[in-house]
Amino acid sequence: MDIIWHGHSCFTIKGEEAIIVTDPYDGLGSSVPKVKANIVSFGDELAAKESELASYEEAKVIDWPGEFEVSGVAIEGFSAERFAREGGAEGENVTVYVFAIDGIKICHLSGLAHELSSDLLDHIGDVDILLIPVGGKVVLDGKKAHSIVESIEPRVVIPMYYSATNTKLELGGAEEFLKAVGKTEIEAIKKYSVKGKSGLPDGLMEFVKLDPQS
Repeated sequence: MDIIWHGHSCFTIKGEEAIIVTDPYDGLGSSVPKVKANIVSFGDELAAKESELASYEEAKVIDWPGEFEVSGVAIEGFSAERFAREGGAEGENVTVYVFAIDGIKICHLSGLAHELSSDLLDHIGDVDILLIPVGGKVVLDGKKAHSIVESIEPRVVIPMYYSATNTKLELGGAEEFLKAVGKTEIEAIKKYSVKGKSGLPDGLMEFVKLDPQS
């Protein structure tokens, strides 16, 4: 499996039998991938445009909570706003997706701005790879992101939604988050590659910083 970041919360996840593209919003300032995807997810409160959907005519588009199975990928979507409201906190309309692909469980938090309720954490369950916003302002800041990482305890953490690309949003950098987790010296790589669940780190949590690709 290869995980490639394109900026904001947009990734291409290339599995053995399926390709997933997450949040390919073309109005945020960064480029979005033009690939033949099997699955395209939209989790942010922004509504997908016709132009964005037209780029993925052959893909299954998922932009609402629920349970799905597409091209051998099991998908669960949870309304973060609903769980925040039921937990007594103010939330925003974001769908959190969990993808089970190539035997690996990936959680994508999209443009989440608040901490997760205990109920939603229970629904998410065990996670192998966590894709988490860290740029603050309109999404989680570094401290809140660190708290969520400690709650979920994934095997691999990939920060997203920070000012590494051109952006029309008010976003900070990843420095606060990386300082909180003690990983200020890690260098960015073009993609994260892993061959099956056995290829994931066993023991210490791994933090991966990706260089956004056009």
